[in-house]
Amino acid sequence: MTAGQQKGSPRAATVRPKTAAAPQKTSGGGQGARPRLRRTISVGRAEDISQTEQRIRRNQPDEPIHKNCDSLLSWRAEFTEYSGFVNWGFTLLFLGGARLMLENIRKYGLLVDPPQWFVVLNGGPFRFGDRYPSLMTLLYLQVHAWVALAIEKLLARWVISPVIGIILHTINIVMILILPHVVVHFIENIPLVGLTVISMSCVVLALKLSSYAHVNKWCRDDASGKRRYRSLSYSKSIACFQLPASDRTAADSPTPASEPIPEQRLVRYPDNLNLSDLYYYLIAPTLCYELNFPRSGRVRPWFLLRRVLELIVGLNMQVALFQQWIIPSVRNSLEPFSRMDLTHSLERLLKLAIPNHLLWIMMFYLVFHSYLNLVGELTQFGDRRFYLDWWNSPNINTFWRTWNIPVHRFAMRHVYLPLVRHRFSRFSAAVAVFFMSAFLHEYLVAAPLRLLRVWAFLGMMAQIPLDSLTAFIHKYFSPRLGNVIVWMSLIMGQPMAIMMYYHDYIIETHGDLVV
Repeated sequence: MTAGQQKGSPRAATVRPKTAAAPQKTSGGGQGARPRLRRTISVGRAEDISQTEQRIRRNQPDEPIHKNCDSLLSWRAEFTEYSGFVNWGFTLLFLGGARLMLENIRKYGLLVDPPQWFVVLNGGPFRFGDRYPSLMTLLYLQVHAWVALAIEKLLARWVISPVIGIILHTINIVMILILPHVVVHFIENIPLVGLTVISMSCVVLALKLSSYAHVNKWCRDDASGKRRYRSLSYSKSIACFQLPASDRTAADSPTPASEPIPEQRLVRYPDNLNLSDLYYYLIAPTLCYELNFPRSGRVRPWFLLRRVLELIVGLNMQVALFQQWIIPSVRNSLEPFSRMDLTHSLERLLKLAIPNHLLWIMMFYLVFHSYLNLVGELTQFGDRRFYLDWWNSPNINTFWRTWNIPVHRFAMRHVYLPLVRHRFSRFSAAVAVFFMSAFLHEYLVAAPLRLLRVWAFLGMMAQIPLDSLTAFIHKYFSPRLGNVIVWMSLIMGQPMAIMMYYHDYIIETHGDLVV
């Protein structure tokens, strides 16, 4: 390119800005700095512009009243006050339940018979001289608690080795779990309710003694310097977060805790190995053992009286609804279910779902609020966090971590975290927890019904893929939709299991279908 072209040629003038050597204005003034890009309007600036536009519109002679906003039912509105819809739903539920109750009474008559309740609970009419095998079996369970204490004392004094101690504890717990099946085999006049109470007591005692042995082992390892981790490292677990103080009611919250226990008054290992400490733990509403439980300051008589009245009224309502509503619905579902009539079976399933779910909600309140608070108040047990807001669960995982805090804490402390520390994957540890829960659910059904099926076991193991499904919906769609699926699984899953177990129970006990 000649000098004339550089100075006077129009083509040269157009080419010059595109050459690599042409200087550019930079943000820092340096030769190699980045070119400054156009800045977007900040949020504050955008709000100022919007307010200015609104002020100009308000000063117009047409007196505008409209502004940019979303409908309340749209997802972008961020509107959360739906208490009116909740009241509407409860009103419809009450009216629908009242209609079904009236229809049930017109069809079957009044089936509520309080004297029959005692006959069912007792396994027959009252007779003097009865030995009450259910009560005797429950008293016998104390022997296994004494055995666990004796094993721990031998371990504390180094009379037996830790390996022998583990073997003895395992044998003791296995004997507890097989006790209901032994009772069923040798004693035939134990009622269904008595066997259910025995089975639940065996499960609770087995879990409590497992935690008792596990924690005492931690204390021995800590004293000998073998322990390399802390046991209570699950602070990120959802069971441990605290609710805001505004969410706690003054009537149902525990009394303020007493002053912190001085260090010289703390119970230390092996001073905890005595009957008083063991029986307090067995009575306390928890499955996780500690040497020093939090204690409340006093026993509140009115709080105690309310819990007692709730249990009396609630249990009578449950038995009445079961006698009037559940039994006829289950009996009528047997024939279509055995013939695999899908349409008729689905209709019976939906008809059974409402009363069954109502009884389940009542059971939750009576057990986790009334009964456990009653026991906690009598024992002055300070930790009353027996459940969290499981009704808001956006997925199945959250539900299982919030609706039964005592079991969740046991599973986290003694199953999940030990497996993770031993280099198992988190998924494998979670599967182990679900497997334990599935086994215990099936165990609680097998002994009272005197038959072994896998419906409860499969139902619990099915929670693993359901957890993945609800987690996917929660993440990519909406927490509300995930919560709806959680409710659907609770409402529809239990009636299906009841129908299957009732069908198998009739086949097993009668040999044919009895409707």
